[in-house]
Amino acid sequence: MTKKIFRSICLVAICVVLSVMAIIMGVMYNYYSDLQAQRLDKQVEYVADAVELNGEEYLKSIKDNSIRMTWIAKDGTVLYDNEASSDQMENHLEREEVKQAMATGKGSSQRYSKTLTQRQYYSAVRLNDSSVMRMSVKELTWWALLLSMIQPIIIVFLVALLVSFLFAYSLSKKIVEPLNKIDLDSPNEAKVYEELTPLVKRIEVQQKQIKNQQLELEKKRNEFDAATENMSEGIILLNSSGVIISINKMASKLLGISTFCVGKDLLLFSSGVEIQELLRKAEEGKHSEVILPIDNVNYHFNATPIFSGDKVTGIALIIFDFTEMEKAEEVRREFTANVSHELRTPLQTIAGSSELLSNGMVAADDVPKFASRINKEAKRLIALVEDIIKLSHLDEESSGIVSEKIDLLEVAKMTAINLTPVAQKADVEINVSGEPSIVTGKSELLTSIVYNLCDNAIKYNRKGGRVDVEVKSFIDCVKLSVSDTGIGIPIEQQSRIFERFYRVDKSRSKEVGGTGLGLSIVKHAAKLHNAEIEVRSIVDKGTTIIVTFPK
Repeated sequence: MTKKIFRSICLVAICVVLSVMAIIMGVMYNYYSDLQAQRLDKQVEYVADAVELNGEEYLKSIKDNSIRMTWIAKDGTVLYDNEASSDQMENHLEREEVKQAMATGKGSSQRYSKTLTQRQYYSAVRLNDSSVMRMSVKELTWWALLLSMIQPIIIVFLVALLVSFLFAYSLSKKIVEPLNKIDLDSPNEAKVYEELTPLVKRIEVQQKQIKNQQLELEKKRNEFDAATENMSEGIILLNSSGVIISINKMASKLLGISTFCVGKDLLLFSSGVEIQELLRKAEEGKHSEVILPIDNVNYHFNATPIFSGDKVTGIALIIFDFTEMEKAEEVRREFTANVSHELRTPLQTIAGSSELLSNGMVAADDVPKFASRINKEAKRLIALVEDIIKLSHLDEESSGIVSEKIDLLEVAKMTAINLTPVAQKADVEINVSGEPSIVTGKSELLTSIVYNLCDNAIKYNRKGGRVDVEVKSFIDCVKLSVSDTGIGIPIEQQSRIFERFYRVDKSRSKEVGGTGLGLSIVKHAAKLHNAEIEVRSIVDKGTTIIVTFPK
């Protein structure tokens, strides 16, 4: 802005100087022309008087060649001319200045002389004998005047130009200085001249708008970062040129790049042909995806173009573990198959027994036996459906479950009381020990954990066996341990006991009426409480399962 003001002032100053000089030159030209004419009018009178006295001899005696002198007879014949031969000159009777002198005694004119090929000023005076004395001088031209004064003109122009530059520099700095001193954070405190007040007010309004927009953007950015930072999927936001705008921890980890790569081209860190093709299609406005292996794990890369109107302004690149999806799909198919199988067995038993009863093909003495079998399978079927429903509910539960303070020891005692009839029937002793230990969680789920662990410990125990439930409180955690003196679990099967429908001893499970979902429910409920499960087991000696809840 300073340069623009400086140039504008200098341009105006130069134009003013040139205009003033042109006006002065015009005035000076007219002044010198008038002065030259006046001097010639006086000189011609003096020469006329001298010619009256001495005639042609006087004219010949004058050696000044700067003035042309012509003596013209009454009939227009040239008697004498100091620059041309009078014999060769044409009649001058019709010349304007001669005619005026003949008529009034004096005459003058300006015209181009064909004889001398110059513009001349003529002045004539009539003598007593009616002859005319005429004198002429070369008229001073504008360019001649300019050339004669070129040195002072250049000096004046340079001085004026220098003064103008200094003035323009000083003035431009003074004009811009208040603008440079405006504090954009507090524009209303700036001391400016009145003309800048509307600008300052506008800046103040815009500053408030910008601050509000910055706060809103910062809020949205924080929300976005909080939402994406702990996601198991990798998320990268790119502009239309493939430059990274945002990247979360998972994407940074998967691609092996730092989160400080923001502002750089993604292809600098991942130059694979598949990634290049993926981004190229997205830049063209096409949704594209590809599966790529990273550390022996298949990851699904999904590139979605972001549009603003009809123009692609960005790209959202999402990376997630495709292997996990495949495993989840496999588990879902396996679960569906297991559910179908587990439901089919009791249903077939119920259907077969009821069909025999309805057709009268069962002896009267065997009816109670068939009815008992139908009742047993129906109860097993109900238990199985209830466990499936529980698992379904646990799958739908979020990590933000309803939290309350619960004494885990009390839960263990109540569970033991409820399972006492079952334990007595199986000839198993159940004991609860420990200390009051507060756990934050959901009462129903905690009860489910204790119940299923104790129920399994009773079912897979020996006659005359024992189940010990212990609750201990530590500085940073609470531990629940359920130990039995049962059949134990082979070490190679211990990692699979929490799978749905998995049974260590399938024949015994059906004998005791197990659904194969109890430990899966324990696993899911423990996960929702951020608890860890540890299994210790020795075949034919017993099993201990420890659940550690963080305080």
